[in-house]
Amino acid sequence: MQNRMVGGILSLCLGVLVFSLQDPLVKAVSSGYPVTEVMAIRSIIALPILIVLVHVDVGLRAILSKRFGLLTIRAFIQFTSYTVYYLAIAALPLADAVALYFMAPLCIMAMAGPYLGERVSWQTLSTVLIGMFGVLVMLRPGAGLFDWAALLSLGSAVLYAFSQLMARKIGDTESSTVMAFYQNGAYLVGAAVVAGTFHIAGITHAVHPSLEFLVRPWIWPTLPDFLKMAACGFVAAAGMILLSQGYRLAPANRVATFEYTGILWSPLWGFLFFAEVPRSATVIGATLIIGAGLLALNTERRASPAPALVARDPA
Repeated sequence: MQNRMVGGILSLCLGVLVFSLQDPLVKAVSSGYPVTEVMAIRSIIALPILIVLVHVDVGLRAILSKRFGLLTIRAFIQFTSYTVYYLAIAALPLADAVALYFMAPLCIMAMAGPYLGERVSWQTLSTVLIGMFGVLVMLRPGAGLFDWAALLSLGSAVLYAFSQLMARKIGDTESSTVMAFYQNGAYLVGAAVVAGTFHIAGITHAVHPSLEFLVRPWIWPTLPDFLKMAACGFVAAAGMILLSQGYRLAPANRVATFEYTGILWSPLWGFLFFAEVPRSATVIGATLIIGAGLLALNTERRASPAPALVARDPA
């Protein structure tokens, strides 16, 4: 059990680092291309990589899973989560979007009880309120600085949390590579359907940067921009597997807090590539959110006895 816990934590931390590399890549092309084109190119690049990984890991027959329905539902929840997150970073500084997104671990801890049956104490649930207060500090309602794109980042966090709880629930029979394969397929199909819908409807322009990133028509990318989108494919293939593996190996309410290691990376990318300096409200709000998550982790460690966790372990 201890080895699985350590492996899950390490997989998740590395996955967060790898996935954070997508943020500056996507933001860099968000002013000239639609999000659906970025996701389609990313998915096409990642597809052969994932096919090879599935073959080496569990064999291609594993794709024809008896849990096809759950895998597909989870994949499209992930597609929706990452799409709205990408729309958020088109309008928000990276530090703001990521800090709001870090409500996801608190959502995972809050939902782990009713969805997975993992014991979650009232002290842990109370930390969610601290995290929500941190969100309010960041959004500063009534200060005239609110951008509704912030709600996209929060919505993405909730959807991501539920998808990772599903990974824990079906991880007893499904490998992380198979889950990543389904996710990639949902990204490709979902991007094509969304782009086709806006094309048929004749919607090609919007005022808000997030909506413009969604409805903008596809165009042939320049070589540098294509390479940025293609790089997302390699990053996504590795990141999806590492994150799914993390939640497959260890209890969700134990490893979720390690998602917060991402706070080290995205503000750094925002500063290095876009000269973005986090606002004081962002720093204070993020500190409250992360502090709440760390407090929740400490509470769960003391409240959850090891034997119960071993009994629930899918191995």
